[in-house]
Amino acid sequence: MEIRTLRYFLETAREENMTKAAQRLHVSQSTLSKQLKNLEEELGKRLFIRHSFSIELTEEGMLLRKRAEDLVAMSDKITQEFLSMDDIIGGNVYLGCAESYQIRHLAKVIRSFKQQYPDFHYHMTSGDTQQVLERLDRGLLDLALIVERPDYAKYHVLKMPGYDRWGVVMSAHCDLAQKKEIAYEDLLGLPLFCSKQSWDADIPRWCGDRREQLILEGSFRLSYNGSVFVKEGLGYLLTFEHLIDTSADSGLVFRPLFPQLKNEMYLLWRRHQVFTPITKRFIAHLQSLFSSSFTVEKE
Repeated sequence: MEIRTLRYFLETAREENMTKAAQRLHVSQSTLSKQLKNLEEELGKRLFIRHSFSIELTEEGMLLRKRAEDLVAMSDKITQEFLSMDDIIGGNVYLGCAESYQIRHLAKVIRSFKQQYPDFHYHMTSGDTQQVLERLDRGLLDLALIVERPDYAKYHVLKMPGYDRWGVVMSAHCDLAQKKEIAYEDLLGLPLFCSKQSWDADIPRWCGDRREQLILEGSFRLSYNGSVFVKEGLGYLLTFEHLIDTSADSGLVFRPLFPQLKNEMYLLWRRHQVFTPITKRFIAHLQSLFSSSFTVEKE
């Protein structure tokens, strides 16, 4: 199974049309069709259902798509890493970030690093902690920023300064918006939105077993999506402060939870990881800022 063939497969899956995929890949349709047919024979599974003017993935095709995306991404990352091995002043770093206001600290560090190394390039992937850690563990990322306490036996860890404060985003015109803080009792009987990860890991830290009495109306990985539903009057969003626009003309307000619930953010990378020269320099740059921008978290 060649990476080139997987690229052909992914492009065809994206276009859902053999002719369009062949045009984008700059190959003949017969060449593309033959490559995909050989791939199906190699795997012993049918990957596409062919219609008159389109194609769709079978279940086996959808599984291969997920695996192929990782394999192609890893291939590209390896190529970039080896191209950068002799380049001590430039190259690529791959970062994954959970949703947090604290990434502003990382942005400031990257800005100062770019001033020293203009040929430094960074690639950001967003997701919740589970998604980011999965990509880090598969080698698709060099560094990750997460909002849950990490496994110190598995990763090198830097704790970011500050913390994210939990609260409720709601319509500025609802009765609850008149309160300065939101207690557990205020949320009883109300339709709530929250990420599933935080509903399971963070909200119980605030209200314990009483969480079972709260109503999770819907779950969103991204707070912005949840805020759209809040604007439509469908519920109340549990999220971090500063992630959603709650300015005067937004129609939304943020009210902190009481008692306070907060999450700290951690920057981490795998132990025994081999890095390119520019990634090593970037990590060293982060470490040089411990006294002013970061605190070292003890194992």
